[in-house]
Amino acid sequence: MTKHLFLTVLLMLFGITRSYSQACDYALVIHGGAGNLSATEDDPVRAPLLYAAMDSALWIGEGILSKGGKAEQAVLAVVTYLENNPLFNAGKGATVTADGVFELDAAIMLGKDLIAGAVAGVTTVKNPILAAYAVARQSPHVMLSGKGAEYFAAEQGLETVDNSYFATPRTLEWIEQLKKESAKNGTVGCVALDQSGNLASGTSTGGMLRKRWGRIGDAPIIGAGTYADNRSCAVSCTGHGEYFIRHAVAFNLCARYKYLNETIQQAAHHIIHHELNAEAGNGGLIALDKNGRIAMPFNSTGMIRASLYKEKNAPESIRQTGIGKTLKSLPGNLFRE
Repeated sequence: MTKHLFLTVLLMLFGITRSYSQACDYALVIHGGAGNLSATEDDPVRAPLLYAAMDSALWIGEGILSKGGKAEQAVLAVVTYLENNPLFNAGKGATVTADGVFELDAAIMLGKDLIAGAVAGVTTVKNPILAAYAVARQSPHVMLSGKGAEYFAAEQGLETVDNSYFATPRTLEWIEQLKKESAKNGTVGCVALDQSGNLASGTSTGGMLRKRWGRIGDAPIIGAGTYADNRSCAVSCTGHGEYFIRHAVAFNLCARYKYLNETIQQAAHHIIHHELNAEAGNGGLIALDKNGRIAMPFNSTGMIRASLYKEKNAPESIRQTGIGKTLKSLPGNLFRE
């Protein structure tokens, strides 16, 4: 055995090899829902508000990652901000069930050790993503639902609110406009890669308009709407959850990346434009691989999304956001709230 081969085998035995070289300092990708957004993209009032909100979310995440903060911290901060923003179908802007109440779902997963937590069908937890994180860190479980999840959140000291908190004048107007549609695709999510090479993914949703029977979509289901693994990628999905569940989209993407050696763009494109399109699975996803490469495909008319990528030794990060098919570069704090 040559000296070089001996050292390679020794490193493998002790599990300290690094199979990749992180190509960036950090990266962050955010989505604010996918669906029929052709009118929204041209709306002179709503579009600038969405761009501003997504840019603010980028600044929140970058403020953490640029200082050496953890990917999970960035995900929590970004998703919490989006949950508190009534523009999105998560938290404060959630849509309603057929019974006229608000039921929310969220999940988070950490790529370093595959720790995951989720809550489903909560009605009084102000920020479901924080409850999901508490499940991951403070319980032996992965998913809690309904009253049990609410009791656990209160036990952990998380802020709870009356269910009416989630309603806003804009939400109610928006619901009236959507009554002619069979479903509303809208979720928020964030994936992050930190300077230590750790990935994290988080997703939060107000669910599908007029959902019944305690329906739960893909967002809180690990492997369907949310997944992260340092050996491959982090994924957050948005769209018609039933299809994303059937195709285990988030895990499927990571598996194609790992086992078929597809790039993250190839894997994401195949799933969104071939597997889901074949069954009318409307929606999209955001994904970030272990090297900081980004994918943001969707098969609907639009997806609210934003990304930043900080190359090593580069003075500034590259930041973009979009609603429809095109992306806008964001120099400085052009859209910052």
